Amino acid sequence: MPDFKHNYPIDQIGVEERIQRFNSRSIKKETKLIGLKLALSMIDLTTLEGKDTPEKVKQVCYKALHPSNDIQGLPQLAAVCVYPIHVKTAKKYLKNSAVKVASVATGFPSGNTSLQIKLIETKYAIDQGADEIDMVISRGEFLRGNYTFVFDEIAAIKNVCGKIRLKVILETGELSTLDNIRKASDIAIYAGADFIKTSTGKIQPASTMPVTLVMLEAIKDYYIKTNIQIGMKPAGGISNAKNALQYLVMLNETLGSKWMTNEWFRFGASSLANDLLLQLGKEKYNGVYYSKDYISLD
Repeated sequence: MPDFKHNYPIDQIGVEERIQRFNSRSIKKETKLIGLKLALSMIDLTTLEGKDTPEKVKQVCYKALHPSNDIQGLPQLAAVCVYPIHVKTAKKYLKNSAVKVASVATGFPSGNTSLQIKLIETKYAIDQGADEIDMVISRGEFLRGNYTFVFDEIAAIKNVCGKIRLKVILETGELSTLDNIRKASDIAIYAGADFIKTSTGKIQPASTMPVTLVMLEAIKDYYIKTNIQIGMKPAGGISNAKNALQYLVMLNETLGSKWMTNEWFRFGASSLANDLLLQLGKEKYNGVYYSKDYISLD
């Protein structure tokens, strides 16, 4: 495992000042419309509840394929994310489309199970047809300072995934400090992550802009060293279009235009889709919001 020692701590005040600058950017109407559609195309629409049924998964898949029956010309969403048991159902309804099927695995959301079970669950999800795997790291081992354990576990999961894209969830709300988040990001990237992801959405705080900026900087430093792109997925806590646009400004100014696509950036925020649709409807109807009754609750 590489040495992840840093010669400096993360400057939290500096991070917060940069966030303020991102949030103060003025966005013209034409650019805003492009940004709203881009954000919509980057959403991983998620249903990860104990009450999930095949019919619920079917409904979520339909929304990913048809975000609005009223507004024409909208992009499909990036992916539908489900538990492994529902992968086959999602695959059935999303066939012949560009919408990916992502599956959580490795004892989501806690990660508190053995490596053997994590590997079996990951393989099961892939055998069912998953295009992407969202795994969770062992936060307890990380917080104990057992970084080699975390690195080796991610590497083992990636070995099972092969060419299937692996998103590694840090659960940043449990890592406490920006220094920890940077270290966990580096470990995940060097262990083989194709994406790094903030949160499961089950723990608060979930995604925040300072946390995401620190993770973007880890991706940037790795790209400078290796010329290898790593994706980013902030998840949880991003519920409105204004915030999504601020994230896109931060993404563009930190990593550049190569990352401004759903191949390299995702939002794990299902409720965000509805607000984006409301804002896009407002643009269509010259500043008038259409009723929320036209938007599904999922």
